[in-house]
Amino acid sequence: MTSHDRPGALGAQMEAELRSQPQMWRRAGELAAAAPLPEHGEKVAIIGCGTSWFMAQSYAALREASGAGLTDAWQATEAPLHRDYDVVIGLSRSGTTTEVIEALEPVRGRARTLSIVADPSTPLPSMTDDVIDLGFADEQSVVQTRFATTALSLLRASLGVDLSSSITDCGKALDAPLPDAGLSAEQITFLGSGWTIGLAHEAALKNREASQAWTESYPAMDYRHGPVAIAGPNRLTWNFGAAPQGLREQVEGTGATFLADESLDPLADLVLAQRVALERARLLNLDADQPRGLTRSVILDD
Repeated sequence: MTSHDRPGALGAQMEAELRSQPQMWRRAGELAAAAPLPEHGEKVAIIGCGTSWFMAQSYAALREASGAGLTDAWQATEAPLHRDYDVVIGLSRSGTTTEVIEALEPVRGRARTLSIVADPSTPLPSMTDDVIDLGFADEQSVVQTRFATTALSLLRASLGVDLSSSITDCGKALDAPLPDAGLSAEQITFLGSGWTIGLAHEAALKNREASQAWTESYPAMDYRHGPVAIAGPNRLTWNFGAAPQGLREQVEGTGATFLADESLDPLADLVLAQRVALERARLLNLDADQPRGLTRSVILDD
């Protein structure tokens, strides 16, 4: 029995939210054309924390690969925003993340600032020049799923990506059987290349947050430079997008399981990893909507 067959189960909010993603991505695609996103050739920094930072990494890689212009993704407290950026984007579901607000404060007046949030009435939008309101993708669960992927879908669409195949593949990921190794492995490593590195980091975070799983994440080509030593029986290596030549054979040679569905849009593959995180939590009787030690937003005291 899959998790969506169990109404009222632990993590019910996360379940409902992750299952709404095809509709959310479609709305994001419709919004993209009129959104006040960077122009071609502008130098851009996008900042965030946790999940938002990982989505920022994916956007930065996509924008640069498309030829749209220099794009850096920074964790908010580590962002060198004194550099000569034309646009600085703050990505935050809550709009209350202290580190993002504090990082953007000294930028005001030097570069155009833009916030992408789920609640435009929060402090972050009040201090930026422009706001993109993704309130339709807001969430009740502490563990982010649809807000993050909807924001990235919006950003992908702004770069000219046709979301139709991604949305179709998301539906497939929602209906697909969960991989047995994803539920039983004692350790999971997620890998990506280019824009999917951010997805790998996010998949690892989702499984740590929801089910307290032992997960790691790396650029796929760097995995053989040490981290592959962790591969072995009852462990899983999950690659987003095209896998480097020979990596499957090397991983499987250790006794580990290797997953890489190159036919699936990588963002849809992330949805499958979200489902694994939720189901692992349920198998451990954990509530993914209220993970241990986490809150919906990190607001730091002065």
